[in-house]
Amino acid sequence: MSTTTYTVKGMTCGHCVSSVKEEVGEVPGVTGVEVDLATGLVTVSGQSPVSDDAVRAAVRTAGYEVVDPA
Repeated sequence: MSTTTYTVKGMTCGHCVSSVKEEVGEVPGVTGVEVDLATGLVTVSGQSPVSDDAVRAAVRTAGYEVVDPA
């Protein structure tokens, strides 16, 4: 199992969380998505590594942005 955590900017409510979970959950290979609204952390899990570009694109489709570590 593979797990990757992203920081997502712009989420402010439960609807935001639902949108991100729905879009990221549709990425091929994703088996689970956990979103912490307070911290903006999105944890993506899959049986094998999931495409980083696909996850970032899904977050953009939901209307938010992945923040790269400084």
